[in-house]
Amino acid sequence: MFDHRIYNFSAGPSMLPEAVLKQCAEEMLNYNGSGMSVMEMSHRSKVYDEIINQAEALFREVMQIPDNYKVLFLQGGASLQFAMVPMNLLRTGKADYVVSGSFSGKAYDEAQKFSENIHLAATTKPLKFSRVPTQDELDLTPDADYVHICFNNTIYGTKWHYIPETGNVPLVGDLSSCILSEPIDVSKFGLIYAGAQKNIAPAGLTVVIIREDLAGFTLPGTPTMMDYAVQIKNGSMYNTPPCYPIYVCKLVLEWIKSLGGLEAMKAINQKKAAMLYDVLDSSKLFKAVADPVDRSMMNVTFRTGDEDLDAKFVKESIAAGFSNLKGHRSVGGMRASIYNAMPVEGVEKLAAFMRQFEKDNL
Repeated sequence: MFDHRIYNFSAGPSMLPEAVLKQCAEEMLNYNGSGMSVMEMSHRSKVYDEIINQAEALFREVMQIPDNYKVLFLQGGASLQFAMVPMNLLRTGKADYVVSGSFSGKAYDEAQKFSENIHLAATTKPLKFSRVPTQDELDLTPDADYVHICFNNTIYGTKWHYIPETGNVPLVGDLSSCILSEPIDVSKFGLIYAGAQKNIAPAGLTVVIIREDLAGFTLPGTPTMMDYAVQIKNGSMYNTPPCYPIYVCKLVLEWIKSLGGLEAMKAINQKKAAMLYDVLDSSKLFKAVADPVDRSMMNVTFRTGDEDLDAKFVKESIAAGFSNLKGHRSVGGMRASIYNAMPVEGVEKLAAFMRQFEKDNL
């Protein structure tokens, strides 16, 4: 076991900023003079009301969310949104799905439970999801209720580096593994959702950013808890919200703001990603999985081409103080998830380790 913090490259739950963890520790027993922990205070109390309101205000400020969008703090992860989106946005029953990886595929499968007119607008499955579709490859339905994409593909290490044009059809984006990593034009989307456990907060919180005119049209039989309009009306407090993750979310947003906001965050993330891709592009041992045009800034996927050597790399990386570099069980290889909280020095040390591993194994 380690007696110090290691570099955790997990795809999620992932690292949290050390400054945030220290503040959580300092405030664990007595938050802001309240005499209690955030974990145990009533979500209806005045002190917690300030926390959730500050978290929303910071989200709006940091992401520059327009006034006609609502911010919701929900539960159930992105996986519950696979059902909530069609249950709330399907009006004619038509929707387009672009499948560029595992989770967009799951969203597509889930949506088909609610309509026979869920259209596969494009997929890169025949290419083993090594890239995302281009705009020209999208077979979009002009009168669809929405178009769904997963903006960053955690398992395969690919990212949409453009926001697809969908005309008057609302674009729905699963941004779970790239939200808050760089500026994004929220107005280009009708709805954005993200599980918190990568860049926002601990697992248990899901953030939904929805254009307010899209709420209030649920399918018959939609559970009350899964109605966006109900959640909006109740300020994300129809029931007890995930109180502690929302508090941590507030601290993370304060941390991002202290660094200079999303422009500064993007510069740091670009620097980290470039380090690893530089190693891969110059390597005779390692090979990057994703197409260079669509590489993710958050999830760097790679392999040696030899499963035994991949396993050796993972085993030795653990002994060297790195964690969770084994690729997803469905694809193998290796994956370094370098979300916002991963410090630059962690990536520097991983790059050095990869170079040394190559010298030792060629």
